[in-house]
Amino acid sequence: MNIIENQRELKEPNLSNTNTDDFYAQITGFFTILASGFMIFGGIIPYIPQYRVINRSRNSNGFSTLVCLALLIANILRILFWFGHPFEIPLLIQSIIMIICMLVMLELCIRVKNEMLHSSSMLAPPERKFLDFDMDYFWKWTDFKSYIQFLMLFTLSIGFLTNLLVNSVYFVEALGFLSVFTEAMLAAPQFYRNYVNKSTEGMSLIMVLMWTSGDLFKTIYFIARDSPSQFWLCGMLQVSLDVAVLFQVYMYSSNQNKILK
Repeated sequence: MNIIENQRELKEPNLSNTNTDDFYAQITGFFTILASGFMIFGGIIPYIPQYRVINRSRNSNGFSTLVCLALLIANILRILFWFGHPFEIPLLIQSIIMIICMLVMLELCIRVKNEMLHSSSMLAPPERKFLDFDMDYFWKWTDFKSYIQFLMLFTLSIGFLTNLLVNSVYFVEALGFLSVFTEAMLAAPQFYRNYVNKSTEGMSLIMVLMWTSGDLFKTIYFIARDSPSQFWLCGMLQVSLDVAVLFQVYMYSSNQNKILK
């Protein structure tokens, strides 16, 4: 009888273990989808409060448009890097959505800046365009179309190079490094602007707090998902710069209080 029972146990699967494995697989799948969704859309959330601050105050002086430049360049390079070194699709989709977000943000800043220039002067300010090829006014153009022209030229130029050198490991890895390093330096223009102004007025504190939490999550995600090493190393640098900008909020708070008094 014992032999028959043992044979029966071997033939019949352990249903409790199977159900437990299925449950854990479902939970893991759920959190993987949740994490991927956050990776795709989480990057644009910090810019919603900053967009609202600029739109409400009709003043963009507190926000550096070089932040937009850094993110646009970084995400264009990341998309091109994908052709030579494919990575997770959520990260690719995130890059596309971030480019759209930065273009929307940039358009508002240019529009508000032009409104400020026209309202503060009786004479129409001189127009600055990309096709003037004046490096003194790089990324300080007065029309949104100039920014689109520059980005198209940049994308086509680097895209052509990528097509030629896509089989070169050194070129592809350099492209990936430049992508994440440029994004890692995202907070540097904002840090510099705050330093020059000796103030963080006009900068959304919520935006910077979201930068920090988002970059921390992103770095952990890169490590957990075994993403290319460039991604998580530069993620650590990005978190460090976010913390530096947060420290400026504390450091310059006394200056802002003096201005208010």
